[in-house]
Amino acid sequence: MTVSTGGGSDPSIYRFWISYLRALAAEGVPLGARPWYRRRVEEYIAAHPELRLARHGPDQVTAYLADPARWRHLPDWRFTQVVDALRILFCRRLGLAWAREFDWSAWRDFSAAPGAEHPTRLRAESPPPLPDVAEADAAADEGVANRFRGRLPALHQGCVAVIRRRGLAARTESTYLHWIARFLAFHGWPDPEALDGGQVAAYLDHLALRRRVAVATQKLALNALAFLYRDVLDRDLGQLPDFSRASSRRRLPVVLSRDEVQRLLGALDGQARLLATLLYGSGMRLMECMRLRVQDIDFDYRHITVRHGKGGKDRVVPLPAAAVAPLQAHLARVRALHRDDLAAGHGEAALPDALARKYPSAGRTWGWQYAFPSARLSPERGSGILRRFHAHESGLQRAIQRAARAAGLTKRVGPHTLRHCFATHLLEQNHDIRTVQALLGHADVTTTMIYTHVLNRGGHGIVSPADLIDLPAGDVPGEGELSAADE
Repeated sequence: MTVSTGGGSDPSIYRFWISYLRALAAEGVPLGARPWYRRRVEEYIAAHPELRLARHGPDQVTAYLADPARWRHLPDWRFTQVVDALRILFCRRLGLAWAREFDWSAWRDFSAAPGAEHPTRLRAESPPPLPDVAEADAAADEGVANRFRGRLPALHQGCVAVIRRRGLAARTESTYLHWIARFLAFHGWPDPEALDGGQVAAYLDHLALRRRVAVATQKLALNALAFLYRDVLDRDLGQLPDFSRASSRRRLPVVLSRDEVQRLLGALDGQARLLATLLYGSGMRLMECMRLRVQDIDFDYRHITVRHGKGGKDRVVPLPAAAVAPLQAHLARVRALHRDDLAAGHGEAALPDALARKYPSAGRTWGWQYAFPSARLSPERGSGILRRFHAHESGLQRAIQRAARAAGLTKRVGPHTLRHCFATHLLEQNHDIRTVQALLGHADVTTTMIYTHVLNRGGHGIVSPADLIDLPAGDVPGEGELSAADE
């Protein structure tokens, strides 16, 4: 049967759409969204007028989803809707065998590139032009950071210049600018020279008493304001007046048992399982893992070099043996994807700092590509160049939340939980706390000691905790996964 997009009077076409709508209902798609799902399928069918649906395979779906021209301006949530619409069509409505093996989650969860305001993108691209002040005032949906850039452009540029001159991390830059902007907005965007310690204390009072923020949040705001006055305005705030301190709560990290980790990993599949295995087996932070470049993975020495970690520090962490085979298979598909990008005139990765000027062709080499790229090419802000940035971290966050529910875990679980498990399980194996501190990248051993209820015993070469459990069968991602172009 060839399904037209117009509906017509053909009874077989009518029955096809009725059964598809029933499949949407069985999948729990909200009633208001079902016409949009049908529209996504109609658009897919219209793109393949000569091929019957029953003869479609992973190549047609991959080529359709990977077309940058088709999705260039489509929001991420709508692209996710396209993926779900096709998954329900081929898996539930048509019941094709290949569709059950195709890694739909790779496209659904890891297809979004970092947005324009994502720290990775901000550092990879040149600063955007400053908006007109009146335009910033009129835009109701402008964020406070954008209003800062519009109302006080000289101060904003001064903050950015000092942050980058000092070599602070991209996350620190976005966080400091956010809190400085909120402070200035709280006081009605005054001339910063007219503000003193009293206004700073008043804002910190507001955060503690009205906003009821956590201690760490209030300290972060204070650090940002101290940076503003000390390093940008070159003014001494002196002794701040007394202000209300946010309630201090000492929270122990959530840690899973080895059995719970095994159940969690067993409920994941494809790229999500590979990423989770790396987080648990190496102790990397979420963004350290998402930003990995191919050249930082050493299969011979069985380690990963984390570049520009928290505090701008590099460190080496173990590459668990359990991740070697799936990671090699994954990178083989990423390399094929990179070759396709190069053939299409793309394939140049964003490079840090001034490396793109020093080595103009380095961005097109294999080693500089992200190990976990987005499924979609996305335009770079300013230049409009289509690049394949790293996959967005929210994909793994959602996948782990779903897996925790499927595994019946009652603890609050996220990607960072696996880092807690890495540290705790190493200490349970009697590894030296200084070794664990170095692997985690902590500047102070007291930070690492939050994980310890065991004795410190001599440092030896550690065995990754991921190598002490039997991972479920099928830990090598399936064929559809990164040919599905992803993650």
